[in-house]
Amino acid sequence: MLSNSSHFQESLDKRKEQGTLRRLRLPSDGIDFYSNDYFGFAKSRELQHLLLQKVMDNPQLLSGSTGSRLISGNSDIAVSVENEIAQKQQFESALLFPSGYNANLALFSTLPSRHDVVIVDEQIHRSVHDACKLSNAKKMKFKHNDIEDLENILKRQESHCYIAIESLYSMEGDFAPVKEIASIAEEYKASLIVDEAHAFGVFGYGLIEKYQLQHQVLAAVVTYGKALGTHGAAILCNETVKSYLINFASPFIYTTSAQDFQWMSIQTGYEFLDQNHHLAIQLQNNIKTFRSQNLPSPSAETSPVQAIIIPDNQRLKELQENLSEEGFLTYAIYSPTVKEGSERLRICLHSFNTAEEIVKLTEIIKGIY
Repeated sequence: MLSNSSHFQESLDKRKEQGTLRRLRLPSDGIDFYSNDYFGFAKSRELQHLLLQKVMDNPQLLSGSTGSRLISGNSDIAVSVENEIAQKQQFESALLFPSGYNANLALFSTLPSRHDVVIVDEQIHRSVHDACKLSNAKKMKFKHNDIEDLENILKRQESHCYIAIESLYSMEGDFAPVKEIASIAEEYKASLIVDEAHAFGVFGYGLIEKYQLQHQVLAAVVTYGKALGTHGAAILCNETVKSYLINFASPFIYTTSAQDFQWMSIQTGYEFLDQNHHLAIQLQNNIKTFRSQNLPSPSAETSPVQAIIIPDNQRLKELQENLSEEGFLTYAIYSPTVKEGSERLRICLHSFNTAEEIVKLTEIIKGIY
């Protein structure tokens, strides 16, 4: 026990020396350029009052679910919300999960068998990598957004393949060529799974819905802790995949269901999103303002995530501290979260940021960049 604890402490001390030790901190007061609350829904008094009224009308929403959905934790609300989500997203079915991490864990630990191959974009979310460790399938990586590399890998496979991508990547802030990858998946009879966490809400109901690719993907994941300002996720799929997950996905089977308040808040969030389309327009205007300041970035021109690459941990730390002193809340990402040499300041833009705030932010960055 003592030797193990010593090893843990050595690893922590090493990170501390490198300036990359993670710590839990309470949210600070300041101008938000780091949260995923793209439309400010999490802080919306109007949305809060809508949720409060529903709780006042039905206090039972706040009670625990008492068990897995396969035992005592299912409810009329969970079922009806899944049906509404499927209808809105134009999929046959939807299956709710307490988080996007759990949803990806369920998908990739369950669907691929030991005879299959999972081909993931090298920048796919950590949850997919963790899930693949629980699967008996072989995992391979293709170069980020490189269609040619993906096709070369597919050509060499004799087993059934699953392709895992994000429609909008949260570290790079760029889009996957979703339509092209869907066509390649179809050509090679591969199963495409798309994580829509950062595209949902910002671009309608996501890029799968925008490009009408529902019949070309095996499953899509939408999460509600970002643009929707609440919590949870849904896997969008057909009835067969949903039934398979219900029967074989351990993260679904052995998890106590969330309370009905979470499912109701998702339902209300969709309604609120439908009533506030103007916020997506305002967000795009703010993104244009940021891009007009001509900071070098690998991110897409319309992405709410804008990465500024600063491949020097010390300079990156100094920049974040300077911004913090000026009241700007940003997030610095060091290796090993990203590859060494690609450390970055990750800036999240929101509909509620002002043009003055955005320009001031970029001026400070230019001062040290």
